[in-house]
Amino acid sequence: MRRVRFSDPAGSVRAGIWTENGIEFGGRTYDPETVDVRSPVKPSKIVCVGLNYADHAEEEGMELPDRPMLFLKPPNTVSGHGDEIPLPPGKESVEYEAELGVVIGEQCRNVPEDEAMSVVDGFTCLNDVSNRDDQRVEQNWVRGKAFDNAAPIGPVVATPDEVPEDADVELRVNGEVRQSSSRDQFIFSVEELIAEITAYMTLEPGDVISTGTPAGVGPLSDGDIVEVEVEGVGVLENEFASR
Repeated sequence: MRRVRFSDPAGSVRAGIWTENGIEFGGRTYDPETVDVRSPVKPSKIVCVGLNYADHAEEEGMELPDRPMLFLKPPNTVSGHGDEIPLPPGKESVEYEAELGVVIGEQCRNVPEDEAMSVVDGFTCLNDVSNRDDQRVEQNWVRGKAFDNAAPIGPVVATPDEVPEDADVELRVNGEVRQSSSRDQFIFSVEELIAEITAYMTLEPGDVISTGTPAGVGPLSDGDIVEVEVEGVGVLENEFASR
């Protein structure tokens, strides 16, 4: 099942099911192209993993970490499928990062690895948009990672049975493949990430763990159309614009 939040033609926000025929809600089927698809969740926080793909570590010439490298994105960063994302003004190096997002289904703390999937509501696509100009020179990455609209999420939350354990993760810019990898490149599994994160903080329903990006990170330009595709979830698409 793939759940979606959208605004119907009357402007009411609905929670539907995205099927091959369209978005189903209340006995009606809506064309996804004719409704406003919202972010499928409203997280209190996004917990991001800084390095979690072996191919990305190799690309960057970095040693594999012995524990997950974590940072946060706040709620102001959330955008939805189809939203136009403004590029931070005056920045020369703003980059895309395709990521698999893990959506938490219940309030949880100190979750052991062997119980971790019991707190997972599903999976989604996320683009960890990053302002490298400031990220490279600041310690806490607020300017680099936490600016408005820096975390497009969507288009749906797919239940765990829909997403293979070796799911492909791909990113395209204007139709050209820039990132292509799979979950089997993870350094830390979803279960390991949940156990590590909940040892330090409480996760709330709707919170998202962004599980890291594969090799191929690169710059964004005005007018770029970026697609993040996770096997079993679908395609998150956004246009980036200078304002």
